[in-house]
Amino acid sequence: MDRDDTPPQTLLSPRQVLLAFFPSIVLPMFLAAIDQTIISTALPAIAGELGDVGRLSWVIVAYLIAATIATPIYGRLGDALGRRRMMYVALGFFLVASALCAAAGSILALSAARVLQGLGGGGLMALSQALIGENVPARERGRYQGYLATVFVGAAAIGPVAGGFLTQHFGWQSVFVVNLPLGAAAFVLLLRLPGGSGGDGRVAFDYAGTVLFILAVIPLLLALEQAQALSVARLPAIGLLLAITCIAGVLLVRQERRAAAPLLPLKLLREPTIWRACLLGACIGGIIVPLVSFTPIYMQVVRGLSPSETGLLLLPLTAGIPIGSMITGQFVTRTGRGPIFPSVGQPAVVVLLLVLAFLLGSLTLRPLVVLLAAISLCTGTGMVVVQTLTQIVAGPRHLGAIAASVQLARALGASFGTALVSAVLFGAIALHDGALAGLFAELLQNGQALLAGLGEARAAEVRAALGGAFRAAYVTMAAIAAVGAVMAWTIPRRRF
Repeated sequence: MDRDDTPPQTLLSPRQVLLAFFPSIVLPMFLAAIDQTIISTALPAIAGELGDVGRLSWVIVAYLIAATIATPIYGRLGDALGRRRMMYVALGFFLVASALCAAAGSILALSAARVLQGLGGGGLMALSQALIGENVPARERGRYQGYLATVFVGAAAIGPVAGGFLTQHFGWQSVFVVNLPLGAAAFVLLLRLPGGSGGDGRVAFDYAGTVLFILAVIPLLLALEQAQALSVARLPAIGLLLAITCIAGVLLVRQERRAAAPLLPLKLLREPTIWRACLLGACIGGIIVPLVSFTPIYMQVVRGLSPSETGLLLLPLTAGIPIGSMITGQFVTRTGRGPIFPSVGQPAVVVLLLVLAFLLGSLTLRPLVVLLAAISLCTGTGMVVVQTLTQIVAGPRHLGAIAASVQLARALGASFGTALVSAVLFGAIALHDGALAGLFAELLQNGQALLAGLGEARAAEVRAALGGAFRAAYVTMAAIAAVGAVMAWTIPRRRF
């Protein structure tokens, strides 16, 4: 494919980008990003009030599934109807769902509202990335993608701290209510977007591909959720779900090959640089989201920290990612060399996650936090490269499709990674001791007071067993990172 060369009439001056364009897409993306992590430190409080701990992971996974499904749809509709118009639609979904989340009275109701919220959040993510590709010159995109990645993971950095503070002082519902005034401000900022991002109004939509895509993704994640219990009785259901995934996947590929306007651009995705970069992005999502989602549970349940303390200690974890992204973006713009950064960073993530896993029980809080910060810093070297490289290789005619594909890969990786790590974590707990699974649920609901009543010897045994389960979870994350490292090393195109 030809090197990207964005049409001159769509380019903005640096002043226009910084003063009008960039602020208008920052806040919507911030909202979508922070909602992936702000809930992490609220999960124990949600479990304590709503119960149904076995389905607690679906509060996270439901959002990710919906965002995964929504991403290619918004990419297609944004090309046809205009990206600013679709940004309003996505933001509307997001805010209505935030109000429903705050009003939820059960885990099932909350998970359903999170599905609607994900339908908005996935659109905000994909459209923001496409607007960068549409309005910023190719060589400058590394810098602005770095800025945008900084916003994304900066929101992730603020999320656990804000979630812990809001939960402790105002209740878990406040982590959703806070979206409403911020969303109103985002609506106003969107009015400042340049008017040149309208589509041609013709919608050729791949309905069959969308249905098959949903049928391929959701049963796979449901199978992983069922696998948490490690019960022989669940094997038929798991097998059926996996069979549905395989059949739908085969039919999806067949449909996308013959569709006039395919949901998934298979011609682009067959390009070696693009599919490897997308898989790298999926692996990065599969590390970041479970790492930020499950580490707070470890801190509170095993280490006995409060939500506010947990949020503050996780700040280095989430702050390292934007720092790594920003540094990488600057170097990419200056040197034109991209894949070299994740080629070094991803193997480092593998090593660091394994060190974290095997030293988890012996680390004091300070070295634990330093190790988490190092993991996030190295992880942050990848996403800027993925976004910039795929847009340049795909070319200007496919900006919407490729931006949606990259966001889809990251969302799908985050969904799969979160479900897989959750299955390993809860499965390891159930495998160690069937009674421990119920005790873990009670710990999420009642906190350290329950451990204190067990006696010193039993409490130490429970902490050690839970530590072993979390060790297995971190090893799983290291395996995901290893796949990303292989992709980074084998990307054919090494310069922009």
